[in-house]
Amino acid sequence: MFKIKQNGANRLDIELSGKLNAEKMRIAFDELVVKSKNIDHGKMLYDVIDFHIPSLDAIVIEFSRFPSMFGLIKKFDRAAILTDKTWLKKVSEFEGAFVPGLEIKAFNRDQKVEAEAWLSK
Repeated sequence: MFKIKQNGANRLDIELSGKLNAEKMRIAFDELVVKSKNIDHGKMLYDVIDFHIPSLDAIVIEFSRFPSMFGLIKKFDRAAILTDKTWLKKVSEFEGAFVPGLEIKAFNRDQKVEAEAWLSK
């Protein structure tokens, strides 16, 4: 499951759980593009409830859309990741080091208040 909710003018809240297949990945990317269309200097709050590695066909979709997604990511300044998986926190923050202009910080799922405060800075 991949849910995207607009939270104010420049913030998206994204909830991720379960395994994504190609069709779900396609729908998620399309929804992300639509909901971020008018965002500038945006913030994202990812709540990773139950992470599973996406299916191989979903990964192919992800890589095929990488060029357009890179342009979309430039609309955002900060992303907070809520997860209880230590390895996912490290990977998320490591990934943030390679995306110019996007700061990524990971929090435990019970630290939503702290994550929202960090996003608001």
